[in-house]
Parts: sequence; C-alpha cells; structure tokens
Amino acid sequence: MVGRIRGLQRGWHERSKIEKVEFQSMTMWHVMPWLFFFSWGSVPLGVSLRQEPLPLVLGCTLIGLAVVQCVHVNRTLARSLDHYLNRAEPPRRDLAVSLALMVTVLGLTLALQAADGAKEGMLTFPTMFAVMPYGQSLAFAVPIRTFLIRFAVIGAAMVAGFAAVGVHDGRLIGTALVIVFGALVSLLSSRCGAWTLSVMWEADRSREVEARLAVAEERLRFGRDLHDVMGRNLAVIALKSELAVQLARRGRAEAVDQMVEVQRIARESQREVREVVRGYREVDLAVELAGAQGVLEAAGIDCRVAGSPAGLPAAVQSAFGWVVREAATNVLRHGDAGRCDIALAVTGERTTLTVENDGAPEGGPERAGSGLAGLRERLAVVDGVLDFASGGGKFRLSAEVPLPGSSGPEAEAVPALPQALDSARAGETPLALRNACPQHEQPEQEWAEVAR
Repeated sequence: MVGRIRGLQRGWHERSKIEKVEFQSMTMWHVMPWLFFFSWGSVPLGVSLRQEPLPLVLGCTLIGLAVVQCVHVNRTLARSLDHYLNRAEPPRRDLAVSLALMVTVLGLTLALQAADGAKEGMLTFPTMFAVMPYGQSLAFAVPIRTFLIRFAVIGAAMVAGFAAVGVHDGRLIGTALVIVFGALVSLLSSRCGAWTLSVMWEADRSREVEARLAVAEERLRFGRDLHDVMGRNLAVIALKSELAVQLARRGRAEAVDQMVEVQRIARESQREVREVVRGYREVDLAVELAGAQGVLEAAGIDCRVAGSPAGLPAAVQSAFGWVVREAATNVLRHGDAGRCDIALAVTGERTTLTVENDGAPEGGPERAGSGLAGLRERLAVVDGVLDFASGGGKFRLSAEVPLPGSSGPEAEAVPALPQALDSARAGETPLALRNACPQHEQPEQEWAEVAR
C-alpha cells in the first residue's frame, strides 16, 4: 500500500503544471454531479415522498436513474473536454444517452407531480438536478448559443408538462427558473474552467513552438557562420591544390609554394572553425541566471539570485551556465517548489555556485534522471566538482570550480598548446604538442612534417 502511494506521488510530481491543473479540474467536475445529487436529488425527494406504492416506485426509480446520470456524465466528461480542446471528435452517442436519461428523469418528475406523490414544492429540487449532468457534458461539446437554445426548449417543454398535469400557479414560473438556474450553473462551472485550460494549453504550445524556432534560428546562424568561414577557404584550397597538381606534372618548382599556401590556409581554417564552435558552445552565465530567474518566477516559484559573474573567466561562466540551466530544469520538471535560491560566491582561489529549492521529489534526483552525470562531465573540463544533498523536502546542488592560476592538468595543458605549436615549427620536440592534444598522437616523422 505504501509503495502504491509513493508511486502516485511520483506520478503527480512528474506531471507538468498544466497537467496538474487539468487533473484538478477534472476531479472537481467529476465530484460536482454527486454533490448536486445528494443535495438536490436524493435527499429532498426521499424525505418528501408519500408512503404509498406508486409514489415510492416512481421515486425510487427516479433516484436510481439519477445515480445512472452521475455515473454516465463521469464517463462522458473526459471525451467532451477532449473535444473542446480539439483533441477528439464530439461524443455524440454519449450526449444522446445523457439526453435520454434526463428526459426520463424529468418524465418521472412529471409522473410524481401528476400522482401527487411528494410534498408540495419538493419536486423543484429533483427537476433542477435532472438538467445538471446533461448540461455539464453538453457545455463542453457545443457552442454557448446552441447550449442556451436547447435548454430554452427543455424549459418550455417542462413548463408545458407541469401545466398539463395540473400546475397552474406561480410554480410554473418557478419550474422555468430552476431549469434556467441548473443550466447556467452547469454551463459556468464547466465552460469557464475549460476555457482557462484551453488558454493554458495554447500558451504551452506557443512556448514549445518558440523554443523550436529558437533552436532552428541558432542552427541557421551556426550554419551561416560555418559557410562564411569555410566556403571561401575551401574554394581557395581546391583551386591552389589543382594548380599545384598541374605545376607538379610539368616539373615546376612553384608547386611546392602552392602546397605551402594550401597548408597555411588549412591551418587558418582550423583556427577559424575552433573560434566559431567555441562561440557557439559557450554559455553566458549572466544570461543564464536572468533566464532561470524569469522562467522560475513565471512558473510561480519565488527565485532569488545572489552574486555576480562579472570578472569570471569564460570557461568558468560556461560551466556554471550549464549547471544553472540544468538545475532550473530539474526544479520545474521533478519538484513542486515554492522557492529557489541561487548563490554565486568567490572564495580565495575557488568559485562556488549553489542552487537550493524546497521542492525535493520523493526518491532523490538520481532516480529521477536529473542529468547530474552530464554536469559532472562538463565541470571536469575545468577541474570542477559537483555535489548535492536532499532532505527535509529541500534539495541543494553545489558546484565548485578553481579559478585560473591554480595548479591542475587542464590549466597546464591548454595554455601550453600555442607554445607547443611554436616549438614544433622551430623544429623542437613535439612532446608538448602531444601532451596538449593527446587525442591527436602521431609518429615523430609526421610531427616533423607539420613543423616544417
């Protein structure tokens, strides 16, 4: 039993905000018919029935059909709402059954009135309830004008029916009013909530489209930058290579000069591509902090940001930017936080970023698949470490990165690359090159060729 409850809790936390709102609305709509059934349908009719065979049979049948109405509208609500949200076809068969049940219940009400089977005035309550389940499911499925026309016809038919069974005083006006009241209650309680849901889903789809457009725009920018950088250089390389081939076939010494020029352009292209990729992959920490705060506050989470990234190296800002992005995503996706604090502090030779929220999910972040392993890999590039703690409904994520100048393998390797290239060109040992770029190890003679 405990495991099932925990499973339900995890399922609730995994829902998005709008899915939670829709679930709560559906729960309210499912409960409403039963509340009206007990307050308007069964109890007033049960205490007012005359203790005679015919009234008792008619009254018990009416109460039984009212229960069927509630059960049927609970089955119909989801399909009717899906139609309103443009996710399914209208449930015509379910609406026809609901209409038939309502007509039958209203007919039994008229029969009780004709048989004088209840105390005077008490049949108003079951009449008001009878239109509620049908009106609730109809409110999602048809336009408001169609809804009002149908209930105007129903109200007129009931007034004529009560007049036919001998009611000729102000109770006819009362009958019309209670039918109008029941119809309006079902319309407002259903349609207003459904309209709110439709607006929320539309906003959610708009955000998704906006995110996709942003990704597409960034891809176009990246492709445009690569084209601008590589297009001209590759064309020149192709032309000079072809010229070198022709010169070599004729035994001309200028072929060597052309290939040296090709080599120079290729190295220049490599440098330019690295700059393009570096600018594409780097993350601006100030932008990420502002974006995370805006997104969390838009989701109803109080977000406080302390500290400034001004003066931090680009590599450190990029690593911390990914931490902020992943942490904000986890707060929105896996928790139900009301507050999130982000703090950036520089102490001595290290910089620390902490993200703490009060919406820690059941089971911990690792079982929820929060992507902490990916953050560790990104931080490892700058000798950073990642730590987290969860308890008491709070989750704290901490990332620590040393500032440049402290000893470390990456700090020594990366700055050594330009000097290693200069040494190789001067004919010195390529060991520094191999240490700086271990993934590109080559034999000694190949490095000598590169140096030449």
